[in-house]
Amino acid sequence: MTPIDELRQTMARLRAPDGCPWDREQTHQTLARCLIDECSELLDTIDRNDIPHMREELGDVLIQVVFHAQLAAERGDFNFDDVAREINDKLVRRHPHVFGDHTKLDTAGEVITKWEQIKATEKKNGPVQTGVFKEMPPRLPALLFAEAVMKQIEKKSLPADGVVPAASGPDGLTEAEAGRQLFALAAACRRAGVDPEMALRQECNRVMHDVEIRVLSRA
Repeated sequence: MTPIDELRQTMARLRAPDGCPWDREQTHQTLARCLIDECSELLDTIDRNDIPHMREELGDVLIQVVFHAQLAAERGDFNFDDVAREINDKLVRRHPHVFGDHTKLDTAGEVITKWEQIKATEKKNGPVQTGVFKEMPPRLPALLFAEAVMKQIEKKSLPADGVVPAASGPDGLTEAEAGRQLFALAAACRRAGVDPEMALRQECNRVMHDVEIRVLSRA
């Protein structure tokens, strides 16, 4: 048995009726925060070039993939082999210069251009993009997501007066003061039992919805 098969078997055992109570009660939604945390820890080892520790953190990210695949397999949606097969097929399909017609591509820039050309011809999964906001990774950390939403509002001059709450605090906000306010708010959320990641994400969704309603009403 390969190590990946052993890992999958371990996860199935944890999810079994007589397995671990914590693992058994998890869902795709409850594990979302875990994935963000594990990816952040992996990125930290990359930033520090901590190769031995990176191996451990890669494993922590991998178990998230295995966990989600196990949950999906239990529902009959898909399994780990389906995940691996799909990404392998995508890699082969988007690298015809290696696996296909062997068209010569000399630079990384040429490879990226070819990748995007092939990607544009493929059937897109997920919701169809129809709104005024461009498509963004839906699971960006909420703070980055909020910043990206605000950037689009400013860049496109979208009608957001009264939709985006006025920022509290003094004019000319500094990085240090912003950090203090963000930390104080996170601490308050902790004391109140509020998930700040989810709260900010929901607020981003509200802002985007209200702005889009305004844009449509002007059309």
